Amino acid sequence: MTEKKFVLAIDQGTTSSRAIVFDKTGTIQGIGQKEFTQIFPKAGWVEHDPKEIWSSVRDVVGLALSDAEINRHALAAVGITNQRETTIVWDKNTGEPVYNAIVWQDSRTAGFIRELAEDGGVDRFQKDTGLRLSPYFSGSKIRWILDNVEGARERAEAGDLIFGTPDTWVLWNLTGGVNGGVHVTDVTNASRTLLMDINTCQWREDICEIFGVPMSMLPEIKSSSEIYGYGRKNGLLVDTPISGILGDQQAATFAQACFEKGMAKNTYGTGCFMLMNTGETPMFSDNGLITTVAYKLGDGKPTYALEGSIAVTGSLIQWLRDNLGIIKTSAEVEKLAETVDDNGGVYFVPAFSGLFAPHWRDDARGAIVGLTRFNNAGHIARAALEATAFQTAEVLDAMNADSGVELKELRVDGGMTANAQLMQFQANVLGVDAVKPQVAETTALGAAYAAGLAVGYWDSLDDIVANWQESERFSPNIDVNKRERRMRLWKKAVTRTLDWVDEDTEVEEPTTTEE
Repeated sequence: MTEKKFVLAIDQGTTSSRAIVFDKTGTIQGIGQKEFTQIFPKAGWVEHDPKEIWSSVRDVVGLALSDAEINRHALAAVGITNQRETTIVWDKNTGEPVYNAIVWQDSRTAGFIRELAEDGGVDRFQKDTGLRLSPYFSGSKIRWILDNVEGARERAEAGDLIFGTPDTWVLWNLTGGVNGGVHVTDVTNASRTLLMDINTCQWREDICEIFGVPMSMLPEIKSSSEIYGYGRKNGLLVDTPISGILGDQQAATFAQACFEKGMAKNTYGTGCFMLMNTGETPMFSDNGLITTVAYKLGDGKPTYALEGSIAVTGSLIQWLRDNLGIIKTSAEVEKLAETVDDNGGVYFVPAFSGLFAPHWRDDARGAIVGLTRFNNAGHIARAALEATAFQTAEVLDAMNADSGVELKELRVDGGMTANAQLMQFQANVLGVDAVKPQVAETTALGAAYAAGLAVGYWDSLDDIVANWQESERFSPNIDVNKRERRMRLWKKAVTRTLDWVDEDTEVEEPTTTEE
């Protein structure tokens, strides 16, 4: 019998699916990655094809195993991490989605959310769910599908349609699909729907009724680390336990070993997400943050976190590449930004789908301000990079105010941390050190850890703490007055994006097409 030497993580992200093989030290042994289509039917709408997502997952699993030169016999377990809030509804009898996945960035349900907020405001369900009313979360997306796809509501009420975020969709297919597929999610993903009670970690029937979501559609809520099922027959992972699920940002927090109250990390991906561990009691924000479940291990108590979610960071660099064409690859943005000494007075607020934390304004739209004839493409590139750092600084200020703890350092991860210029600027506007780990693929690693803990591949959280190693540290090197001036100008720029969307704005917004 082959020794179980590795754990496989499936990372189903917003722009690509990846699979990564890790060994016991958390070192990558094999990797596979595949991008999939981004669909933009209208301004503010973002969709994915669920069948393409599943196909990409199958492909990258094979690529990762091949890259590591192993097969499933060498795997102790499989973990799943995923883009959160993205909503998929499918027929449990046929396995066919009734509509495209509505992506977390999508803002089409803003009108319905405003209607809900008329009774109790945007914080109407905050003490129950930890979340502010926003199109960001899954609940209103489910409702939109049921109300706008012909026959969907009737089929859902008959018990034929089921819902899941991408972790649930991938797990259901991995474990058999229509032939006995397991319909579950973990508590971290459930906490992103606006339908789960943050205190009991159970679905709230009364809130589901308000959203018009039949309870029969919802997956069973499990912990983040336990055996949910096994790979189905005729697959690459046949009989392999699938035993870890964490939403992508919680997975990164887990891999960054933020197990003590007050520790925080920030992930720089398509969006940007900062989480601070607040212990076993949910902490509710007065400053625009949300309360979420950080993780729950088996029968243990859940650990909670405060989170600041930023919609557009890495995707802004993609926009410079794909929509403006001022760079050919995302990596070129750093070189272009280095052609100028500073931002030239330009500030870029990428409110493409409104603003998330700490503002929560779905009426905002993107703006580039401070332009003069002096400015060039280098200034635009630099302002785009700096937007990520400024947005993060706003979230950190809110987190410090809510927690009452001044953060001493911020653990950082994600693709954009490879940009040294950005990380130095980030440390400068934060006023604290930004610290990178040796293993940059923290999202996948966190899912691997959760899966491995469930089957005894790793013994305890102490093993994860021992594995974490610092790679690089960026310390602030500008004076306080300059930092404060830049933040003041950034906040002024943010005010220019607000109140853009009126009731008739959509009439003038052009319909975009899939690229």
